[in-house]
Amino acid sequence: MSYVLGVDLGTSAVKVSAVDRHGKIVAQESYAYDLHQPAPGYSEQNPEDWVSGTTVAIVRLILNDHIRSEDIDGISYSGQMHGLVLLDENNQVLRPAILWNDTRTSEQRTEIMRAMGDDFVNITRNEPLEGFTLPKLLWVKEHEPDIFNQATTFLLPKDYLRYRMTGKLGMDYSDASGTVMIDVIGHQWSEVICDRFGIPRSMCPPLLESVDYVGNISTSYAAFSGLDNHTKVFAGGADNACGAIGAGILKSNMVLSSIGTSGVVLKFEDDPTVNYHGQLQFENHAIPNAYYSMGVTLAAGYSLNWFKKTFAPDEDFSDFVSTASSAPVGSHGLLFAPYIVGERAPYADADIRGSFIGLDGTQKRSDFVRAILEGIVFSFRDILDLFKEQGSQFDTAVSIGGGAKSAVWLQIQADIFNTKVVSLKNEQGPGMGAAMLAAVGLGWFDTLADCAKEFVHFDKVYRPITENVRNYQKLHEIYRQIYGKTADLSHQLLNFRRDL
Repeated sequence: MSYVLGVDLGTSAVKVSAVDRHGKIVAQESYAYDLHQPAPGYSEQNPEDWVSGTTVAIVRLILNDHIRSEDIDGISYSGQMHGLVLLDENNQVLRPAILWNDTRTSEQRTEIMRAMGDDFVNITRNEPLEGFTLPKLLWVKEHEPDIFNQATTFLLPKDYLRYRMTGKLGMDYSDASGTVMIDVIGHQWSEVICDRFGIPRSMCPPLLESVDYVGNISTSYAAFSGLDNHTKVFAGGADNACGAIGAGILKSNMVLSSIGTSGVVLKFEDDPTVNYHGQLQFENHAIPNAYYSMGVTLAAGYSLNWFKKTFAPDEDFSDFVSTASSAPVGSHGLLFAPYIVGERAPYADADIRGSFIGLDGTQKRSDFVRAILEGIVFSFRDILDLFKEQGSQFDTAVSIGGGAKSAVWLQIQADIFNTKVVSLKNEQGPGMGAAMLAAVGLGWFDTLADCAKEFVHFDKVYRPITENVRNYQKLHEIYRQIYGKTADLSHQLLNFRRDL
């Protein structure tokens, strides 16, 4: 037998999947780790937890699932984006990693735009949002100068994990574009940006294609994990790029609707000249010489998890979500804006906060659950409308993550998007995309498109219901007004809280 491992390094856990040549997942193990929030808006993790968690998952695959190490021919990665890992001259970690959902860097974001403005967006195709890597580097430079002066290299989360498994430093283009430090079209670190903000170019690791062979499992990690030295390691990609690959988003007529802790609407771009002027992210793809655009809702699944944890902690999650089916379209006039940790697209505002609008004494818990599901999808609809404003045409949305595990939520997506929505028969998201990168890297397939024909299979189709589409269109027009009418109140309340 011959297998590849797809390592999906997420925010709350790592999941490692063993996949055969036909795209069948023969075994899967995961390991959770902690998220640290030492202050409001802060979000950090210990990089050593990623290494330990991944190793435990691999050991379990070998010992519990009887995947022989000599049969594991390749490994690749999907990683949470934007997280800053700083290494010293001995490649030792200098401080906890600052994660993608950390929002402490508003001042640095403002500084970047004040210094470069549209020139920055034209180079990176993105605005320097709080969660991106460059603002984090500037925050460390300002607030922890001793740490910054010791740093000789920065990496993103999955790149640090890969370094620990191979001893090789590097970063793939799809993850590097999320640092907002590279010339996205020129495929290189931007000298203009590095020089303007005092980031030594020597800190920037070598750039790689996601299917590039990096090296073999090192002797030290083989002894640590039970893996074999013959196993080849491939660069891997950003979680959103890998999620798109694993969902078969390889053509411009399809969009990805991914609901995890955050939510992502992603579109394959076959025109590198399209310019969303920073309102949507535009990134290098894990597919060589390709691109994708995306908008992010920061608290998609997190909003639902927060509500359940707060009001129904002991209830089965699937049963909890299914109660939404007993509420009507529009949740008896209740709307939810999922801005509970700030927002990214289309409103780049770290200080906006969520709200329920239309609350009265007749609504039941089921209305609140459905309103949250609808509010998350309304936020996705805002992003889809930005694609359409640029002339994009698409006829299919592929749903992955938590939103694909509920028939109610899938139908809500079809009705609010007014677009056919499909799920996957074996939905594995970014981990499957990572396995596909390893499969192509090994030469099992010539291209990722060829690999997708064998690995990706669509399941049930959900079509828009005309009456629901009409009602949701009216509700979305109301929903779109919530941000503008609540932003100032949110900012005042947040300042009040900070002053306490």
